[in-house]
Amino acid sequence: MRHAIITAGTKGLGKKVTESLLEKGYSVTATYRSDKAKADELADQYKSCQDRLQIVQADVQDPDQLSRIVKCAMERFGRIDLLINNAGPYIFERKKLADYEMEEWNQMIRGNLDAVFYLLKQVLPIMRDQHFGRIINYGFQGAADAPGWIYRSAFSAAKVGLVSLTKTIAYEEAEHGITSNMVCPGNITGKMKEASISESRESFDENTPIGRSGTGEDIARTILFLCEDSSDMITGSIVDVNGGMDVIHRHL
Repeated sequence: MRHAIITAGTKGLGKKVTESLLEKGYSVTATYRSDKAKADELADQYKSCQDRLQIVQADVQDPDQLSRIVKCAMERFGRIDLLINNAGPYIFERKKLADYEMEEWNQMIRGNLDAVFYLLKQVLPIMRDQHFGRIINYGFQGAADAPGWIYRSAFSAAKVGLVSLTKTIAYEEAEHGITSNMVCPGNITGKMKEASISESRESFDENTPIGRSGTGEDIARTILFLCEDSSDMITGSIVDVNGGMDVIHRHL
């Protein structure tokens, strides 16, 4: 049985990925930072899968807690096939770089870039021994082209750095049967993060060219495809999932 680690996998976009993995027969170690109620809700929802679901509290900005995630996964399931780096802090206030506090900058880099490094350091040797692995990172629309994103300087800098890391790992680990890709969600907000595609089709979204809002299911479907055994030809790819919407320029 393939085993997946997904950070921040108990709510939002991560929850839909966790649900899809469980429904496809994977075992999953999902983490949460502080919302225990949502974590408990997920555990209760999937009581029938309790032998395949482990939930671990962890802050991805803390290297020691990242180590604990890997340790818990290996102690219970004995392998790690998928590493889905879903967690990552985000500052919703719109402000220019000069107005950022140092700690805000550090949070963005630690949570969105450093955390992936720390997890890869521990997970790659395991995947090499298995001669199989799937790494999935998250970016933003157009990240592969390193665009400027006004009012999002720290977040975008971390994610663009992660683009290069994603591609580098793809080159370095291909000989070990490990792929590395990035999924870039569009403007998926509020309840749509945990919604299905059928739910999004119930109402027209004038801001998205395809006419409906993106959902957590859209992201989950993309990730599960990239994680299939036969998807090994797809590595080093940066995949936009946004329905044709220009996310980073829509406020200008």
